[in-house]
Amino acid sequence: MLEPPKFIENDCYNGSRTFTWLADMVGLSVDLVNFLICQISALFLASLFRSMLHPSKVSSKLRHTFALSIGLAFGYFCFGQQAIHIAGLPAICYIVIRTQDPRIVQRAVLLVAMSYLLCVHLMRQLYDYGSYALDITGPLMIITQKVTSLAFSIHDGFVRGDEELTKAQQYHAIRKMPSALEYFSYVWHFQSILAGPLVFYKDYIEFVEGYNLLSTPPGNGNLDINKREVVLEPSPTKAVIRKVIGSLVCAFIFMKFVKIYPVKDMKEDDFMNNTSMVYKYWYAMMATTCIRFKYYHAWLLADAICNNSGLGFTGYDKDGNSKWDLISNINVLSFEFSTNMRDAINNWNCGTNRWLRTLVYERVPKQYGTLLTFALSAVWHGFYPGYYLTFATGAVVVTAARIGRRLFRHRFQSTQVTRMFYDILTCLITRVVLGYATFPFVLLEFMGSIKLYLRFYLCLHIISLVTIFILPKFIRGERRLRTSNGNGNVRLSGSGNAKDAVPTSVDSTPAALTAGNDLNEDREEEKHAQCKVNKPTHQQPAVGLHKTTVEQPTEQPNNVNLRPRPQQQQPHHEKKALPTCARDAVSVPHDQCEMDQLSSKLKEKIEAETKNIEEFIDKTVTETVSGIVEFKNDLMRDIEFPKLKLPGSNGGISLDSSNGGGLRKRNISSVHDNGKDPGHATADLHPPLEENGAAFLKKEIEVINAVVQQAVPAVLSNGHAK
Repeated sequence: MLEPPKFIENDCYNGSRTFTWLADMVGLSVDLVNFLICQISALFLASLFRSMLHPSKVSSKLRHTFALSIGLAFGYFCFGQQAIHIAGLPAICYIVIRTQDPRIVQRAVLLVAMSYLLCVHLMRQLYDYGSYALDITGPLMIITQKVTSLAFSIHDGFVRGDEELTKAQQYHAIRKMPSALEYFSYVWHFQSILAGPLVFYKDYIEFVEGYNLLSTPPGNGNLDINKREVVLEPSPTKAVIRKVIGSLVCAFIFMKFVKIYPVKDMKEDDFMNNTSMVYKYWYAMMATTCIRFKYYHAWLLADAICNNSGLGFTGYDKDGNSKWDLISNINVLSFEFSTNMRDAINNWNCGTNRWLRTLVYERVPKQYGTLLTFALSAVWHGFYPGYYLTFATGAVVVTAARIGRRLFRHRFQSTQVTRMFYDILTCLITRVVLGYATFPFVLLEFMGSIKLYLRFYLCLHIISLVTIFILPKFIRGERRLRTSNGNGNVRLSGSGNAKDAVPTSVDSTPAALTAGNDLNEDREEEKHAQCKVNKPTHQQPAVGLHKTTVEQPTEQPNNVNLRPRPQQQQPHHEKKALPTCARDAVSVPHDQCEMDQLSSKLKEKIEAETKNIEEFIDKTVTETVSGIVEFKNDLMRDIEFPKLKLPGSNGGISLDSSNGGGLRKRNISSVHDNGKDPGHATADLHPPLEENGAAFLKKEIEVINAVVQQAVPAVLSNGHAK
C-alpha cells in the first residue's frame, strides 16, 4: 500500500483547520487537504454551469455572481485572513482602470499589480522563508496576470487601431469597459482562483454569456444554411475524465517518489561530499522530476474543472471531435518526451507563456524583448535567488541547444537508424539538462545551489558557452537559405531539414524556462488551427442568451474620456485573417509543436495503450448524456424514415433507396457546391456521389450495418426519441 510522505505542519498557515483530522489520517498537511477539498468541490460545482445555470436558463448576472461567490468562499477557506489580499489587489487595480486615461492605463495597472505582488512575495520570504505550504502568493500571481492582461486589452481596444495590433492583440482587444460585476467575476471565479489556469477576459465573458460554443461541427460546414442540423453544445465529459485520471496518476507518482528523492537532501554536506558526480546528476534529475508531477497534478485538475463548466472549448478537429484545450497549462507527454529544450519550454506553463508574449515580447523593441521578458518572468515569481539562477542557466543552455542542433542534427538524418539514435540521445540529454538547470528553482537557496553547481564543475555551463562561442568557428553548420513563406516572413531552410526552419527577423536568445513558448518565434503567431472558424454571423445562440455589447461604450466618470476606438475598415480578405481563437492567436497548438520522431512515437504508443479506456468512456458518455445527436443515430433515422423530406428544398427530397437512402444530408451539398438550383438537386444527386463520394459511401454503409446489428434506437434531430 502506498505510504504518503510525511509533510511538516506549517504554523504560519492561516487557512481553515477544520479538516486537521483528515490530514492526520492521510498523512498530508492540512493546507494540501484544504486545497484538494476545494478543487474536488469545484469539479462538481462546475457542472452546474452546464445544467441549472446554463446561459439559456439564467441570466449572465447570476452566472457571474455564482462564480465569484464560490471563488471568494474557497479563498477564505484556504487562506483565512490572507484572503484580504485576494480582494485588495484587484480592487485597487479596478480603481486604476476606471480612473486612468486608456493611453497609460496598462502601464499603471502593471506597476500597481506587480508592486503589490512583490510586497507580498517579500513578506512571505521574511516570515516563512523556503516554505512550500499553500500560500496567498499563488492566487495573487494568477490575479496579477488577469488584471494586467485586461488592462493591456483595454488599451488596445480604446487607443490603438487594428493595423497597429498583432493577431493576438486584435482578438483580445476590449472596446467596452467591464462593469464591476464582470470584472470581479473574472478575477475571482472559482474555476481558476486557486491554481489557474490564466483565462483571458474576452474568453471568460464569452463563456459566461454563452457565446464560446460553435453551433455546428466543421463537417457540416458545406451544408446550405437552411439545411443545417441542430447540433447541441459538445459534452466535455470525455476530456474531463481523461484529465482527472491523468491528474490522479501524477499525484500517485509524486507521493510515491517524493520521499525517495527529497529536495532538502541536496543541501546536506553528506550529499555534497560523499556522493559521486554521476549520482548527483541522477539525484538532481529525479528530484526535479518528482516536483514537476506535483504541478502536473494541480494543472490537469484545474483544467478539468474549467472544462467541466464549459470553459476551454476551442472547436472541432478535422474528424469532428471536440477540443478542450483553450486554457491548458501543460502537455505532459510532449514535455517529458521532448527531444530539445524548445519543445520542453513550449509545453510547460503555457498560460504564463501566453501572458508574457502578449504583454511584453510583442510590445517592446525587438532588441530588448528577450531581456525584458526574462525580467518580468523572474520578478513575477518572487525574490528567491534560486529562481534567477534557473532562469539564467536556462537562457544559456537553450541558446546553446539551438546552436548545437543547427550544427549537428543534419548529420544524423541520412538513415532511419541514425535519426532514431539522434532522437534518443537528445531526449536523454534534455532530461539531464532539465535537472541541471531547474534544481535551483526547487532548492531556492543561492549558496546551496552554487555549491552544488561547483560540485558539478559547472560542466554544462562550460559546454554551453563553448557551443555558443567556439564550435561555430570550427564546425560548419547546416546550410541555410533564405526563402519567403508568402506572408512577408523570411524563413530559413536547410538540406532536407525543413523542421529546423526559423524566422530570421527575431532575436535567437530565449528568455527563460518560464518565459518560454519560444518567445522569439514570431512564426507561431501565424499558425492558426481552425477553431471557431467560419462561424456564421447570422446564427444566434440558444434562446435566453444575452447579447454582447463589446463595441458599445458605457457611461464613464466625467473626468475621464474612455471612448473606444472604432475598428479600422479592412479589405474582405484581411478580415478573414483575423484570429478567431485566443489560444491559436498566441501559441502553437500542442499537437503542432516541433516534436521529433522519438517524442511522437512514444506519444503514439501511450495513446494506443489508452485506446480501450477512451472507447469505454466514449460509449458511456454517448449512452448517458442526453441531447447529443449521434452520427449513427442520424443514419438510423434516415433508414427507418426513407420518405422523410429534407427541409428547405422544393417539395422535399425523398431519401429512398434509389437516391442513396440513408446518406447524411451533407452529401446533397455537392449540388449547391456546383452552383445548381436546390430545387433540381434530385436529378443530379447520384452522379456526384458515384464520382466523388465512393470512399465516403462505403464508410456510410459500414456504419449502417454496424448500427443495425447493435439495434441502437434512433434519435431524431429535434431531440425526441423514437
